[in-house]
Amino acid sequence: MTEQPEPSAGAVVAGSKGAAVAGAEDPPAAGAAANGNRQLVALPGTERMRRFRPKLRYELVGCGLHGHELVGTDAREIRPEDHLVVREADGLRWYRCLRCDSWLPLSPPVAAPNRFPPDRNEIELPLRGGPLRDRFVLRLIAADRVIHFLVLGAISVAIFVYASNQANLRGDYTKILNSLESAFSGLASSSHRGILGEINKLASLSTRKLYLYGSVFGIYAVVNGIEAFGLWWAKRWAEYLTLIEVTLLLPLELYELTIKISYLKIITLIVNLFVVAYLLWAHRLFGVRGGGRADDAEREHDSGWPALERATPVGLPVHPQGADV
Repeated sequence: MTEQPEPSAGAVVAGSKGAAVAGAEDPPAAGAAANGNRQLVALPGTERMRRFRPKLRYELVGCGLHGHELVGTDAREIRPEDHLVVREADGLRWYRCLRCDSWLPLSPPVAAPNRFPPDRNEIELPLRGGPLRDRFVLRLIAADRVIHFLVLGAISVAIFVYASNQANLRGDYTKILNSLESAFSGLASSSHRGILGEINKLASLSTRKLYLYGSVFGIYAVVNGIEAFGLWWAKRWAEYLTLIEVTLLLPLELYELTIKISYLKIITLIVNLFVVAYLLWAHRLFGVRGGGRADDAEREHDSGWPALERATPVGLPVHPQGADV
């Protein structure tokens, strides 16, 4: 009986929905010549390196963060129809990472709860290719929305606190501002512009208007929080909501630049223009580049079973457990 080795540090083995195992090896070489003239698609990390145009392999990044996606590690036997995800040769099981296409050798399990690996309809395939890249970008946009949510939420809370205690806090604010103006030369003139100037305007508003401003900032913060949640989980409604919200604010940002130019305003405008262009082009919103149907077709092409079949070395030997090798 072959002894099952202990998983290496950081390795995790899961059930039929996929497992994660750290580390990767080359696939078995036996039978590779049997591929004949069949040309496999370029696998992540096998492309020729370009010195001045580096390429980020999102599949390898995903496996580096979450481990490899393997299936069949909890099966006692394997079948010929499982050759896309697991094979057996020379006393070893070769498990295929469904994300980055690495083949990893492990000894067959001594005691496994399942007889066979899961069927195709039971396997949840991870994202690959363009859809995986889009998931990373969407989560970057979601992180930007989280920052907006936190900042706007803090401003809303501060306005409500000030409005509810305006009589006491206005006097304290005036004393603090006068002390700062006397301590630092030039602060008196700067207190009428920039962020400090906006704070002065808010401090002079009536309680009713302060509650109105606090409500506006609070609603805007909630909208950004909803966008962040939806974008993190790649919900199409969140993409539409983000696109509409950012597009409506672009004229205001352009107007602000006509009043005064600042690095923060320029960076904010560039980021928002990128978000609008990316969502329209890459995610095909409002029917751009074929719309949602084309987006679903690309996801199926890059992340579905046909993508695995195009990257499968058909010549590798397949030996069900117990057969003579």
